[in-house]
Amino acid sequence: MEEPVLEPTDFDTMRVGYGLHERLDVADLADGWLPLFTEWMDEAGRRGVREPNAMVLGTVGADRRPSTRTVLCKGVDEGGVTFFTTTTSRKGVQLAETGYASVTFPWLVAERQVHIEGPCHPIDRADSLAYWRTRPRGSQIAAWASEQSRPARTVAELESLFETARRRLADVEEIPMPDRWGGYRVAPDRVEFWQGGPDRFHDRVECLRDGDRWTARRLQP
Repeated sequence: MEEPVLEPTDFDTMRVGYGLHERLDVADLADGWLPLFTEWMDEAGRRGVREPNAMVLGTVGADRRPSTRTVLCKGVDEGGVTFFTTTTSRKGVQLAETGYASVTFPWLVAERQVHIEGPCHPIDRADSLAYWRTRPRGSQIAAWASEQSRPARTVAELESLFETARRRLADVEEIPMPDRWGGYRVAPDRVEFWQGGPDRFHDRVECLRDGDRWTARRLQP
């Protein structure tokens, strides 16, 4: 039997309209970026966005080549956005080299996204440990089993690493936090709110930090 001929994807027809919301106004950011961010994240959850705390983390290493991946936000306050990872991973190495990152929350179902960028540094180990203790046991074992971002030859090798860690920690009631694991905080100095508009004439409002103050301005789409 002949193999079916697969047509190339027709990107020209991949087009949807926007217009769920009234126009975003600069005045909506009068109280800074955090209140509107929280409101938008809550709405994204109500609209059925799976894991509305998922964000695309962008980093750049000493080689100046950008790298992105999706991680989970585990805290937001005036100080910034917090996430946790293996500090010896590719992103951890890049953050150690440059100390800057961006995160984007792509709430596509809600026709909104928020982009945050600024310095990114490790948080206190005590704060990382407090979160570590809330993680499911399996996730804790996985953190011990994986040398994140290192090559693996086979799936069997990965499964063996996990099983080895599981057996080694089987009698440990409270699994300790690995030295190579912890949290980071992106301290925003720029936050952009994007909202889909008709005819691709989207709303973009940018918040910029000026010392202890935030100023907002509209950007052209």
